[in-house]
Amino acid sequence: MGNFPDITTKIGDYVDSLVDFLDTTFEGFFNLIFFISSRTINGIEELLIWMPWWFFILLIVLLGWYFKSIFSGILYGFFIFLIGTFGLWEDMMTTIAIILTAVIICLILGIPIGVWMAFSKGFSTVMRPLLDAMQTMPSFVYLIPAIFFFGLGNVSAIFATLIYALPPVIRLTELAIRGVDKEVIESAQSFGSSRWQMLKKVQLPQALPTIMAGVNQTTMMALAMVVIASMVGAQGLGEQVLVAINRIDISLGFEAGISIVFLAIIIDRITNGVAGKFQKHRGVS
Repeated sequence: MGNFPDITTKIGDYVDSLVDFLDTTFEGFFNLIFFISSRTINGIEELLIWMPWWFFILLIVLLGWYFKSIFSGILYGFFIFLIGTFGLWEDMMTTIAIILTAVIICLILGIPIGVWMAFSKGFSTVMRPLLDAMQTMPSFVYLIPAIFFFGLGNVSAIFATLIYALPPVIRLTELAIRGVDKEVIESAQSFGSSRWQMLKKVQLPQALPTIMAGVNQTTMMALAMVVIASMVGAQGLGEQVLVAINRIDISLGFEAGISIVFLAIIIDRITNGVAGKFQKHRGVS
């Protein structure tokens, strides 16, 4: 009596056919993305590994000092040194390379899309449900198309991270541009500023602190994908966490996990410090 009627839909089959079509039709495009992404990750990783360990720690200390305080800088440097003592230095560099590549791509795509949404209500109406779906869909679902298009490895990790981490910078860019004081915009228009001049010299500078908050959120969400991305072959600290889970290795799991926490603290505080500097500069100007 209470059984569901014998009605079936084949939406999944249609999606599967669509993915097959995309993979076949745009194979060259996906190969280009794979080539650029892999070269970018490898370049950043080689640069970070080539850099002397003491120089990298000094750089973190100086960034922490400039954007927060001298105590914060020393603390962040100690965190990085501690990760090195765990024997996870190269894994940390790989993780940073993946995060940097993903965040750079997110910013290149996200900020222009956010600006477009701010200027076009129709485009914003279309994009908002897509952004909602990107933010609410389980993270593991992103791994399926990533593996299909790019195979196992760091490029698939970037693709999955991109879908997960892109919405915050888009939303906050749109919010920031829309939130610029109308009197300031009217003043710029009265001086004969074009739309491009107004965007470049008025709206973006005024919106920069909020956009930087979006950069912070995107970066933290990219870091949150580190462990999940290891399931598609991403290397780095997330891979060590996955190995520890498979082996039930509490020691390795703790060290890799706390290393990710240290990175999260450092990245969050420094990017917040950058946003604070922009906010302070805006208040002075």
